Amino acid sequence: MRLVTCLSGALLLTGVAGQSSRTVPPLAQVIDQKRFNTLGNRSAITDGNSQFIPPGYTAESLFAKPFHIYDDEFYDIIGPNPTLTLLNSTGTNPRFHEAPVWYPATDEVFFSQNAGAKAAGTGLTRSAVIQKISLAEVTPNITAQRTATPGQVRVEYVLPNPNIINPNGGTNYRNRILFVGEGQGPNTPPAIYLMHPYSPYNTSILLDNFFGRQFNSINDITINPRSGEIYFTDTTYGYVQDFRPPPGLPKQVYRFNESTGAVAVVADGFNMPNGIAFSPNGQHLYVTDTGLIQGYFGFNTSFPSTIYRYDVQADGTLENRKTFAFVSPGVPDGIHFDTRGNLYAGCGDGVQVYNPSGKLIGKIHVGGTAANFQFAGKGRMVILAETELYYATLAAEGAFPGTLY
Repeated sequence: MRLVTCLSGALLLTGVAGQSSRTVPPLAQVIDQKRFNTLGNRSAITDGNSQFIPPGYTAESLFAKPFHIYDDEFYDIIGPNPTLTLLNSTGTNPRFHEAPVWYPATDEVFFSQNAGAKAAGTGLTRSAVIQKISLAEVTPNITAQRTATPGQVRVEYVLPNPNIINPNGGTNYRNRILFVGEGQGPNTPPAIYLMHPYSPYNTSILLDNFFGRQFNSINDITINPRSGEIYFTDTTYGYVQDFRPPPGLPKQVYRFNESTGAVAVVADGFNMPNGIAFSPNGQHLYVTDTGLIQGYFGFNTSFPSTIYRYDVQADGTLENRKTFAFVSPGVPDGIHFDTRGNLYAGCGDGVQVYNPSGKLIGKIHVGGTAANFQFAGKGRMVILAETELYYATLAAEGAFPGTLY
């Protein structure tokens, strides 16, 4: 395929004979992987977390047109005029980190600060906080990916009653919101919390132990769309970030039936099980392993940065683990789906998009880590990039979790 310029100046992507041409949107660019299939002595990245800038590109050029097209399938995802708008920037405090939940009734997105981050001062002595924004205040910038005056949207603090300690994952559940907390010190265990999404944000704890044993640091949570059962990951990031004691359980994936109280392990064998999401039809469960990042112990490039897929049986058990994708740069943290079954992952350079076969088809490039993100219905996405909060418009529609239960 090749790029040609039409009379209006727009770029057209021309494929092989018989294929139709596609107009490249103003804030998009085609990334030709053949240009960097061979790098020779220019291939010097060894840590797995550094940004890769392909030959012929710069950091500025990659960021100037942030919708990166790796495959024609990405055109249908981004549509003819995608946008990326910076809503807020904090400088150094990673306020925009995890647990993004869109609550349709109020058109608000809830999310959490980074727990255990030195720049935030959170973890052992101070819990990370939950915040929210109203999407009614958002006006997308259609001419550039960054707004001239970051902070146009109010970021409000949410004060649950009682407090949710070091929140890190969240999802919709029975017209309320489930958050998972990583715990704090030896005496405040990790837990699953159910929060009412209206002030005064009344909260109750649904689960905080496995037959009397504290979890390590519950990380993320999702709902089986076929049964309504709760699945969650338990890793050791609280320990490697110095706000939880040494692990007392293996790093595993659990399922929890709120109605019966039953809790069981459904998968193990992970280094750092992290993000978790069901395919829209509930037939597959995807779990990320972010072992590359070991907290204050640094990076280990021989550890996973991987998305795994399981077949989900009718009884809720998992079978046939397979490698779905290996991610670079950084790690696949939060993962979500669109209604067509494409998987989106928050990674070291933004949001990467994979088709159901595990092929990378495109990126929403923010030039740094996007730990998590969330669709807000059709054509809207909020991206949590640690110290920056972004709003994207595109054509895809998110597969909304937790609507039936």
